[in-house]
Amino acid sequence: MYVLRLGHRSTRDKRITTHVGLIARALGADGIIISGDRDDKVVKSLEKVVELWGGPFEIQYVEDWYGLIKRLKKDRWEIIHLTVYGLPIQDLIDSIRGSDRDKLVVVGAGKVPRVVYELSDWNVAVSSQPHSECGSLAVFLDRFFQGRELSKEFKGWKLKVIPQTRGKKVVKSES
Repeated sequence: MYVLRLGHRSTRDKRITTHVGLIARALGADGIIISGDRDDKVVKSLEKVVELWGGPFEIQYVEDWYGLIKRLKKDRWEIIHLTVYGLPIQDLIDSIRGSDRDKLVVVGAGKVPRVVYELSDWNVAVSSQPHSECGSLAVFLDRFFQGRELSKEFKGWKLKVIPQTRGKKVVKSES
């Protein structure tokens, strides 16, 4: 499963796009594809997280998001668009999870072009109220993976949090 961050605006969306990538990685996606303004700082920031905290997690930039979606659909991927205007996640998640097709989850920045709604196999709403795309992605991934993503072990980590009742404990790998 990959997440497409559609319409990234480098002057406005640096922090949110970075958070979308962090959420995608932490909650089970295989990678993020960023489209819109090319923003090497966001890409480098996410690459640094993977380097320090482990992976695998792929980070890509694509200029032609439309061509990407068309190509993936041709290759039988399911396109899942997270939008406040879609059908309720609770009504769709079992069907989405039940399909063995590869998945691209589209998370927009700004106004999403109508063609995205038309190309998507699923237009999914995490509530029908305005809120953050970060919240939508986190809820979607948690519902999709049914909480299993929360115990994922990342490979190649240099830093790792050791859960504590109180305080903070971070260990460094010995390699």
